[in-house]
Amino acid sequence: MHAYRTHHCAALTASDVGKTVKLSGWVHRKRDHGELLFIDLRDHYGITQLVSTSGNTYFQALTDVKLESVVTISGKVVARSPETINKDLPTGAIEVVVETYHLESAAEPLPLQVNSDREQPEETRLKYRFLDLRREKLHNNIMLRSKVIASLRKRMIDQGFNEFQTPILTASSPEGARDYLVPSRIHPGKFYALPQAPQQFKQLLMVSGFDRYFQIAPCFRDEDGRADRSPGEFYQLDIEMSFVTQEDVFAAIEPVLHGVFTEFGDKKVVPASLDKGFPRITYKEAMLKYGSDKPDLRNPLIISDVTSVWDGSGFGIFNKVIEAYGFIRAIPAPGCADKPRSFFDNMIEFAKLQGAQGLAYITYKGGAGMTPESFGGPLVKFLSPEALAKLVTTAGLKEGDAVFFSSGAELAAAKVAGAVRTHLGNELGLLEQGVFKFLWVIDFPYFEYDEDEKKVIFSHNPFSMPQGGMDALINKNPLDILAYQYDIVCNGVELSSGAIRNHKPDMMYKAFEIAGYGPEVVDTRFGGMITAFKFGAPPHGGLAPGVDRMVMLLANEPNIREVTAFPMNQKAEDLLMQAPAPADDKQLRELHLQLSPKAKALLAEETQKANVA
Repeated sequence: MHAYRTHHCAALTASDVGKTVKLSGWVHRKRDHGELLFIDLRDHYGITQLVSTSGNTYFQALTDVKLESVVTISGKVVARSPETINKDLPTGAIEVVVETYHLESAAEPLPLQVNSDREQPEETRLKYRFLDLRREKLHNNIMLRSKVIASLRKRMIDQGFNEFQTPILTASSPEGARDYLVPSRIHPGKFYALPQAPQQFKQLLMVSGFDRYFQIAPCFRDEDGRADRSPGEFYQLDIEMSFVTQEDVFAAIEPVLHGVFTEFGDKKVVPASLDKGFPRITYKEAMLKYGSDKPDLRNPLIISDVTSVWDGSGFGIFNKVIEAYGFIRAIPAPGCADKPRSFFDNMIEFAKLQGAQGLAYITYKGGAGMTPESFGGPLVKFLSPEALAKLVTTAGLKEGDAVFFSSGAELAAAKVAGAVRTHLGNELGLLEQGVFKFLWVIDFPYFEYDEDEKKVIFSHNPFSMPQGGMDALINKNPLDILAYQYDIVCNGVELSSGAIRNHKPDMMYKAFEIAGYGPEVVDTRFGGMITAFKFGAPPHGGLAPGVDRMVMLLANEPNIREVTAFPMNQKAEDLLMQAPAPADDKQLRELHLQLSPKAKALLAEETQKANVA
C-alpha cells in the first residue's frame, strides 16, 4: 500500500464499500458525539467523512487533533445509512472507519477559519494566504484560472499560433505606466525595466519572420491597484500576427474568447454569433451613447445629445456651457417620475462625487399634449412645449420616466453621463443577467490634448498605424486623426487593447514628432525596433486580453485579488513574503546605490513602529 494514499478524498463511492483504503489530507471539520467521532478529511480534490468509535486505539488522538492538521489514516469503506447520505458530496454515500492514524503535521491555532467562506479581514487573508487558498471558493477560483489558461493555450495552438517567451529584464520606454526598475550591478548607474508588456519584442518576432505568436505573458506596472487591476503584476494572453488587417485580428481572437467564456461561463450565454462577429461601435459612438469607452451592453440605458434642445433656452447654466462649445447629455431613468425627492437628491450627490457641479433632471408624468403640466422638476419652466416634445423624442422617454442631464466639455459631460448611466442601471436592477456581452470599440483617436502638459500626446498606443497613413500625419489636425486601435470589452470590463502596428520608420518618426519627441528619442528608446523596421517589416497587429480580468468575470468575482493566488494589497505590499523589504548595505554597495535621507528616515520610522508593535 502507498505510504500516503490509495485514493484522493473525492474518489470513494458506493462501489468501494468493503475496501481497505489509505487517505491523507487536512482535518477540515470535526463533530464529537461523545462515543462517536466524525472527521471531514479534505485534500485538493474534495472531502471524505471519517468515523471512529471510542473503542478505537486512536480515538483520543483523533479527538485531540487540531483543525487543519495533516493526517494519514487507513480504514475500511462502509456505506452510510440512507438518512445520512450527503447528496452534495461525491463521497456522500460512504464513510471510512478509521483503523490506523498518523499525524503528519500538527496545526497551530488558526488565524482565520478555513472551513467557512465567511468574510475575513483582508490583511489577515493576505498575510496567511496559504490558509486562505485552502478555502473552497478561493481554491476553486485558482483552479478555474489554471483551466482557463490551459484552454486559452490549446485554442491558440489549434489556430496555428506558436508560443514564445520574451525577456523579463529589458529597457524602459515612455508613453506608458510607471516602470519597475532593476539596478544593474555590473553597469553602475544603469537600470533594467521589467516589461509593462512584451510589446516591442512581439513586434520584433514578426519582423524576424515568425507569423503567429502568443504567450501567457507576465507584465509589470508600478501603478495603483483597483478592483479590476492588480498593483505590480498581471498576466495577459499576448498575441501578434503578420500580414493581417484589423478584421483578421478580430476573426482570430473572437472564437477563442467565445469558446472560453462558453466553456467556463457556468451556463451564462455568450449571445454574439461567430458568423457575424462581436458587435462593433466607434469610440465616438461609445462615448456618446454610453459615456464610456468600455460600455456594459447589459445595461439598456442609452445616453443622447440634447444640446440642441437646450440651445436658446432660458436656463443660463446650460446656455453658458453651449456658448463655450460644450454639450448637454441626457440619461433616461425609466419609471422614476414618481420616485421620492430623496432619490433625485441622492443622484445629485452621486454626480458630485464624479466631479460634476450638480445633476439637473426633469420628470415626464405624461398626460394630454406636451404642456408643462405633463412634466415635473425645476427646469421645466425653461423649455417650450416644442423643446419638451423634442426632448421626449430624442431621449426616448415614456410616460412615467425621468431624465437626468450632465453638461460641460464633451469628454467631461460624457464621463459624468456614463457614470450616472451605470449607477442607474445598478440601482434600478436593469442589467440583463446570465450573459457575457462582448463588443469591439474601434476608431480611437490617435492623439489627444493634455491640458496639464499643454501639448498633444498619444491617446492610446504610440506604435499604432494612423488611419490615412503619412498623408494624415502631415495634412490633418492631429486631434482628428483616428488610429487602427481597438478594445475588446465584456460586461463593462476592458479585456484588452490592441492595434494594427505602425511598421514604417518614416511614419513612426513623424508620429513621435507630433507628440513632441525628436528622432533621437525614438532611436534611443526604441532603437532595436526602429532599426529592425529599416530592414523590412511586415504589416502586423495584435492585442493582449487580460487573463486576470477574464477569470474574474468567469468566477463572478468583484475583485481581481479573488482570482490571483498570491496578490499584493492596495499598497503594493506582499504581506505574506513581507515585500518590498529593505536591502542591506552590502547589497546597496554592490548595486552602486545609496538611500536618500528621506528614505533612510522613513525606514527608521517603520523599524521603530515594528519594534514597538
